[in-house]
Amino acid sequence: MAVDGNWNLTMTTPMGERQATLTLLSSGGTLTGTQGADGNSAEIFDGTISGDAINWKVSITNPMPLTLEFIGKVSGDSMNGEMGIGPMGSFPFTGTRA
Repeated sequence: MAVDGNWNLTMTTPMGERQATLTLLSSGGTLTGTQGADGNSAEIFDGTISGDAINWKVSITNPMPLTLEFIGKVSGDSMNGEMGIGPMGSFPFTGTRA
C-alpha cells in the first residue's frame, strides 16, 4: 500500500512543534507499526486504513502519560490531519515520507 514505510511527523501541540518518526505497515484495512519521539518508541494500536483515510493511536509517557489519536489522510509522499490529545483537544499534524 502507498502508506507503508517510514515517515517524519511534525505535530503542533500546546508545548510547540514536536517531531516524531513513524513506521507503518498496512494489511487489508489494518494499520500497524511504531511511532517514536525523544528517544522513546511505542507500538501504534487501533490502526485502520480505508482508501486515503488513516487512523491510529499511540500511548506516550513523555512529557506526560497520554494516548494520542491520529486521524488523517495520506496523499503520495505526504499526510496530514488532526491529533487528538484527550481533554486538551485536537491539533494539526503533517507527515512526509522519510
